[in-house]
Amino acid sequence: MKTRAVRIYGKNDLRLEEFELPELQEDEILAHVISDSICMSSYKAAKQGSDHKRIPDDIHINPTMIGHEFCGEIIEVGAKWTSKFRAGSKFSIQPAMNYKGSLDAPGYSYRYIGGDSTYVIIPNEVMEMNCLLEYTGDGYFMASLSEPMSCIVGAFNANYHTLSGSYVHHMGVVKGGNMAILAGGGAMGLGAIDYAIHCDHRPGLLVITDTDGERLKRAESIYPKSEAARCGVKLFFANTRDMKDPDEFLLSLTGGKGYDDVFVFAPVRQVTEQADRILGRDGCLNFFAGPTNPDFKAEFNFFNVHYASTHVVGTSGGNTEDMIESLSLMSHGVINPAVMVTHIGGLDAVIPTTLHLPEIPGGKKLIYTNINMELTAITDFAQKGRDNEVFRELDRLVLKHNGLWNNEAEKFLLDNHAKITTA
Repeated sequence: MKTRAVRIYGKNDLRLEEFELPELQEDEILAHVISDSICMSSYKAAKQGSDHKRIPDDIHINPTMIGHEFCGEIIEVGAKWTSKFRAGSKFSIQPAMNYKGSLDAPGYSYRYIGGDSTYVIIPNEVMEMNCLLEYTGDGYFMASLSEPMSCIVGAFNANYHTLSGSYVHHMGVVKGGNMAILAGGGAMGLGAIDYAIHCDHRPGLLVITDTDGERLKRAESIYPKSEAARCGVKLFFANTRDMKDPDEFLLSLTGGKGYDDVFVFAPVRQVTEQADRILGRDGCLNFFAGPTNPDFKAEFNFFNVHYASTHVVGTSGGNTEDMIESLSLMSHGVINPAVMVTHIGGLDAVIPTTLHLPEIPGGKKLIYTNINMELTAITDFAQKGRDNEVFRELDRLVLKHNGLWNNEAEKFLLDNHAKITTA
């Protein structure tokens, strides 16, 4: 079977090509990819080429497929896996497999599996590591967002706290405690707000900061205080740009106690140091944001480390259990990661989008791999709809769902947009 896929040959060298997949082996699975969400990690891989820890050294000869936040449908199952998987099932993949200690991952390291493609061959190790995960919810795009959502779940699980006089670490955020998400108005911040409000270990106080008023306005329109209150969470949004003393304001919301859990969603020194300053006793700072600068540093108050038991953790992705939880919450309608998505595009949009990702405003860029479509902001649907009936209907369906991408819009797009065909 032929596939069309974006492959990496070297630094800044991505190519959209059509080629033949090898014959399916008995321990492999053939799958049809429907959607992929472009991640900043793919941008880093494209920029670094073989210098990236997950990219092989010989990509100039044996290029690999990119894209690791994808969802699709199983087409054919090799004999080894017929008792566990079946054709027609929808799936998502946890790319961080850690197979035999290797960093190899779909979307980075493999010639025949990556999210920016039409068809892929899922290798045996994905199934061996329980990283091929069934999705039972409606549509496809939600499952593409399960990987970034699992990063949020993993971060909440990675925080820890102690009891005075005990060396036991109690994993996870403090249930009913004080939580702050700094620089939380972006795509991943919105996902974190959703999870914080609706998970079963939600905080009592949740404060979201940002210096972009428009981002905060959108966040508050999606997550009104009334919805948070319904779940038992007291929610505040704070624009700290023009505050004379933002630390004092943030601490005042806790009655001076400080925060049990503080998440840093931007790799900015000032934000990281502010997170340290607002920690309460036994407070945990989670450095969630992934810096591109390997020499990124920030000061940390070690007086408080010694006397107030403050501490710091960092996470880079979630594990399989985190992804299973994300898929389950999505399938049951508990969380809605559509809040992350701001742009839609086709397979032909992957290369320019990936190579220029930091320059494109907004949140997640969602790719439908079986169509050609210029990357388009959801907020531009109305303008494009003046001359295009497909965009006109997409705009109507998005407005119907509070401005968010949704399964109705996805189905309409897939049913009414010209498909890519392979010879």
